[in-house]
Amino acid sequence: MFGKVKSWLGIEGVKVELIVPEEVAFELKEISGKIRLSSMNPHVVTSIEIKLVEKYSRGRSKEKLTDEYLLGKIDLQKEIEIPADKAVELSFKLPYSLKESEMDELESSNILVGGVVKAMKWFENVSSTYRVEAYAKVKGVALDPFDKQLIILK
Repeated sequence: MFGKVKSWLGIEGVKVELIVPEEVAFELKEISGKIRLSSMNPHVVTSIEIKLVEKYSRGRSKEKLTDEYLLGKIDLQKEIEIPADKAVELSFKLPYSLKESEMDELESSNILVGGVVKAMKWFENVSSTYRVEAYAKVKGVALDPFDKQLIILK
């Protein structure tokens, strides 16, 4: 009985590991990577969702605001057998499109205003961080395994 509960909760279940580059040139509009799936017991993964998320922050202390934007997403809909104590690797390409704020558009459109906009962004403490997330749906498991990796878009 304890084994069934552990299996249902995903304990000793499928582990998801994202293998993505630390830095990606934003002009590429695509992230190439791999997902490594492994488990102590045999399982069946029914689908994998991979997405790129931007965490956009601005403001300081009490006035700090944070938003998250989905920049790209793919769904791999296929059954993958994960044997016990063996890793399975899948390659993927995640297309994305960046969302520019009004300040970013103004900064890139006019060289004279660009310096002023940069100063305003520094003063307002504007920053973005990017992460790739992968979620796997596993047959017979209530809690889906996942992994997240921070990347730098330059």
